[in-house]
Amino acid sequence: MSSPILLGAIADDLTGATDLALMLARNGMKTIQHIGVPAEGSDFGDAEAVVVALKSRTIAADDAVAMALASALALRAAGAEQILFKYCSTFDSTDKGNIGPVAEALMDLLEAPIAVACPAFPAAGRSVYQGHLFVGASLLSDSPMRDHPLTPMRDANLVRVLQKQTASRVGLIPLDIVEAGPDAIRALLIKARQAGFRLMIADAVRDADLRQLGAALAGARLITGGSGIAMGLPDNFRAAGKIGTLEVAGRMTAPKGKAVILAGSCSVATRGQVAAAIGAGLPALRLVPADIVSGKQSIADIANWVLANSGKGPSLVYSSDEPEAVRQIQQKLGAAAAGQLIEQMLGNLAVILRDNGFARFIVAGGETSGAVVAALGITALEIGPEIAPGVPWTRSRGEPDLALALKSGNFGAPDFFLTAWDMLDD
Repeated sequence: MSSPILLGAIADDLTGATDLALMLARNGMKTIQHIGVPAEGSDFGDAEAVVVALKSRTIAADDAVAMALASALALRAAGAEQILFKYCSTFDSTDKGNIGPVAEALMDLLEAPIAVACPAFPAAGRSVYQGHLFVGASLLSDSPMRDHPLTPMRDANLVRVLQKQTASRVGLIPLDIVEAGPDAIRALLIKARQAGFRLMIADAVRDADLRQLGAALAGARLITGGSGIAMGLPDNFRAAGKIGTLEVAGRMTAPKGKAVILAGSCSVATRGQVAAAIGAGLPALRLVPADIVSGKQSIADIANWVLANSGKGPSLVYSSDEPEAVRQIQQKLGAAAAGQLIEQMLGNLAVILRDNGFARFIVAGGETSGAVVAALGITALEIGPEIAPGVPWTRSRGEPDLALALKSGNFGAPDFFLTAWDMLDD
């Protein structure tokens, strides 16, 4: 029988959930990742934290709200004392949502009078200052995220971005208050609540700022943000005597089998990783949406190509392309249809490869990762060692037994596809 969990988290995409699960595990909580809305009475074993991975970032807001509420109810029924709503560190969303609508609905469900929103993740170059989100040294609106095919981010002012998505009043916790410590943060939240604010963007430029926020949010019914906001939360449960310490492994035993890389992201980081892999001589095949539609590229042909190259090390199958090429494809096929075409192809390919002895997968892109995991029938993941900030190796629980690195498109160094394998043991 499952033990009551302490922290329940809801992530709006699969790689974001993995990123968060890694953050919690690194900071000492026994954490598992559950794929999809948990069924009533789900067995989470001895987990202290459960991260639910949804595929809700770009769906209709009403559907995203329904999935989040159902997940929150299941996590509360499993004993969760605190709920965390996790979204991307680049605040991926549109004027209609889905961050604001989901956060507001969870506040109502949990009767949370006020909630913090902080996507900062300094280790990955994401910081918030004066309410503005920076990607490295650039404002979000000047970064490659402005050309994201589904959620173009052209305003770096998160107070303004979030205010467009919600009827709740949105305010700011400035950096000087965050640096002043938990008491100052809590005092400002009390004043903000009295003034009618319900959601508060929080500045954070260093890990220390995130730990200050975490300490201030002990006992908060709802927290929202990127994985960084979870950095200080385990210490709250530890201080209360509810968890102990947990050693984090530096390597992972992986099931034996062949390896493959499936890349559906068109981010700058993933395009750089694709180029590095090709430059290093990895066998590589690019998916061309027009050729898939016409039948020139079939799933059988692609699978046969991977199988034929399986003796040469990990093969790379990718759809990553430059922004202008992506726009042209979207104009021809429609943005949603183009994305779904690639996701379905890579999901189907993963199943064929699994059935032919492949057990080690790197998947790049949140939407792609969600499609691949769903196609493979994976329902839960155990968190392994960190490959890069926000990206761990994972191993599926139960059957099929697979090792997976599920990478947000924006994460990882150029050599990620080449070096990640070094952390796996037979």
